[in-house]
Amino acid sequence: MQDSKISVKHLNLYYGNKRALRDVDMEIRDHAVTALIGPSGCGKSTFLKCINRMNDLVGNVRIEGHILLDGEDIYDRRVDITLLRRRVGMIFQQPVPFPMSIYDNIAYGPRIHGIRPGRKLDRIVEEALQGAAILEEVKDRLDRPALGLSGGQQQRLCIARALAVGPEVLLMDEPTSALDPVSTLKIEELMKHLKKKYAVVVVTHNMQQAARVSDDTAFFLTGEVVESGATRILFTNPRERLTKDYILGRFG
Repeated sequence: MQDSKISVKHLNLYYGNKRALRDVDMEIRDHAVTALIGPSGCGKSTFLKCINRMNDLVGNVRIEGHILLDGEDIYDRRVDITLLRRRVGMIFQQPVPFPMSIYDNIAYGPRIHGIRPGRKLDRIVEEALQGAAILEEVKDRLDRPALGLSGGQQQRLCIARALAVGPEVLLMDEPTSALDPVSTLKIEELMKHLKKKYAVVVVTHNMQQAARVSDDTAFFLTGEVVESGATRILFTNPRERLTKDYILGRFG
């Protein structure tokens, strides 16, 4: 696929003897939003966590196959996992700001990577908050606790925290499921903006959201990718009957 950022080849994942992902092949484009859809328990979030090797933290997991990031296999033994997770940021379903100030939440990652307090760090914090479309709302209270923000603001703060370390890929696991409609709209608009700089991969149960924000979509079922491709085509003229049935709400 043209402008492919991530290539997934024959990916299988096992929890003990249970096979959770089955021979997944997929291309994820740079500067595009890719939506992962499918019923609960179908492997979407499991697949998402493979892309930054978060499944390494789960016991009794075995992974076969390859995930190439810019042509480099992220499961090669020589890969620096800390660097990988800097390149591939993760935003979770529930926003998880640290119990510290708004400024320190954003500065946390850059400090770990050696950026000392000063103008450079200030600029990184400001640009990250701007990139997550929350700067104007918090610029006068950067020293206030992040836990005092609303749920939608906390989620955008977590996106800013991911942006502060300079990622190339953003993974979002149902980032709006805990938010009200107004906050959801802001996150959706933000995703459209973020794809100008990053490859964005989002897990969502909301078919309308997938249709609104994504350029490409992959439909997962029982650990397999039933169909993937341009969102417009997949939603209007799917190749597979299972895809059509899911989109029309006949199951899931």
